[in-house]
Parts: sequence; C-alpha cells; structure tokens
Amino acid sequence: MRIGIAVKPALVEARGTLVELEDWLRRRGVDAVWSTEAAQLVGPGSRATADRAAIPAQSDLIVVLGGDGTLLAMAKAIAESAQDVPILAVNFGSLGFLTETTRPELFDALEAALAGRASYDLRMMLRAVAANSGQARMSQMALNDVVFSRTALSRMIELSVSVGDQLVTAVRADGLIVATPTGSTAYNLAAGGPIVHPAMDALILTPIAPHTLTNRPIVIPAEREVRVKSTSSNAGEEVYVTLDGQTGFGMHEGDELAITRADRPLRLVRSTTRSYFEVLRQKLKWNER
Repeated sequence: MRIGIAVKPALVEARGTLVELEDWLRRRGVDAVWSTEAAQLVGPGSRATADRAAIPAQSDLIVVLGGDGTLLAMAKAIAESAQDVPILAVNFGSLGFLTETTRPELFDALEAALAGRASYDLRMMLRAVAANSGQARMSQMALNDVVFSRTALSRMIELSVSVGDQLVTAVRADGLIVATPTGSTAYNLAAGGPIVHPAMDALILTPIAPHTLTNRPIVIPAEREVRVKSTSSNAGEEVYVTLDGQTGFGMHEGDELAITRADRPLRLVRSTTRSYFEVLRQKLKWNER
C-alpha cells in the first residue's frame, strides 16, 4: 500500500505530526507520496512528492491533515481523477465535522487501514455541468453542495428549477443550495435546511433567504437530475455558482447547470469510537438546550 499525505497549506502546527508520520511509515516499510505543502513543512529529505491533483493516481489511501476545507479539496481531486481512493481525515481545524479523526487517533486508524480492518463511509459526490444552448462548457465535482448566490451588488435573483423533466418552481431568493446529505450539515443547515443522514440517497434543495415565505427546503431522490437556469428577470445581474466553497464561476442569462449524483462515491475512513449522531452532538451541540 502507498500512502498519500496532504495537509492544509502553511499548517505549521501539523509539522510535528508529519515528522512522526514519516518515521512511522518508514519503520513499517510503507511508501508515501507527499503533497508539495506537506513536504515543505517536514523540511529537507528524500521523499516522493506530487501536487494535490496528482496524488490520487499514486496512492491507495490518502491521509489529510487540516480542516473540512482541506478534505473537500482532496475529495474534488479524487473525484476528478476517477480514482477510488479512501481518505483518512485528521482534524486540525476549528470544527472538523468531516475531519472527525483526532490527532491521538491517527496511528491507530492508520494501522487498522493498513491491516484491512478499517470501516468506510460512502459519501455521495455531485457532478455539475454548465451549458448554454445545449453546449456543455464546464464540468466540476463537489462533495457538500452547489450554491447559487448573488454577486456583491446584485438584487434578488430568480432561478428556474427543474427535477428531471418536471418544473419545480421559480426560486426568488438571495440564492439556492443544492446539497448532498454530507453537505446537509454545512451551508444548508445555516440556511434553515434539514439534517439528512449521510446514508440517505437524496438531494436537498434549500433557498437562501427566499422572498416568498412558503418557499421551503425540499428533499428529492438522488437519481433525479436537478437543472437550474438563470431567468430573464436577472437581466444585467450575474448569478454566481460556488462548489464546496472551493471553486466558482459566473452564470448569465441562458446558462443552465445540470446537477447529478456522481458515478462514484467518496470513501471516508470511519471513526470506530463515535457514531454519526455522537458527532452531531459533539460538534454541532445538536438537540442540546
């Protein structure tokens, strides 16, 4: 097994853990490929390095040190490489809802993965394809969500939303979130959307500050294609699309974004010490007074 190692850029507090991890792998004869940022933190030495996008093709397991944003970036790299590489995510962030493995648990979790004893969570990924006049112009992947929002000076936006061949509604709001169950505890939750267990095969459509009080979040089957189109009422106003808070692009009149469940889910090494509901209680203080 070859281990990929990625870290949040400039995360100096992870240096000691990275040095310890390098020694731990070397003593067990396990090869590693280091992200450029991780290698810089460890310091001089002879080691294989690659940029983030190239690591999935060279790894059987990827250890990610950082917060949820670091994990989301690596999930995108894995999805776009079409590899089936699991992630062991170690929390060095403030919340770390997805990066739930703690620093003291790292080596036990890694030992279990190397011995074939690890359990994995399968997390749905999204594919978003932007098109105009039927011609695709870009395709991107996301783990948490695809968000449609106003630009800094724009007014309320209007989006035509269809599921499959059926028109759902024209959303008049500050924006719209199309989230996976994994992303249900991210922006979706802050915007008033429901928490959906990650084992559910569903998508969540949540308006952001809707201008009609009856416009509420809706949960739909994941096998349906969601199509979102910027309407003529947005004339002169750009709609901005963000994927996982990592990448984005402007959407103009006539553009349509088709969002579907990706062909391959992401595999996350599952914590053996905490259930999903325990993570909800610990991280989000869920259902506490």
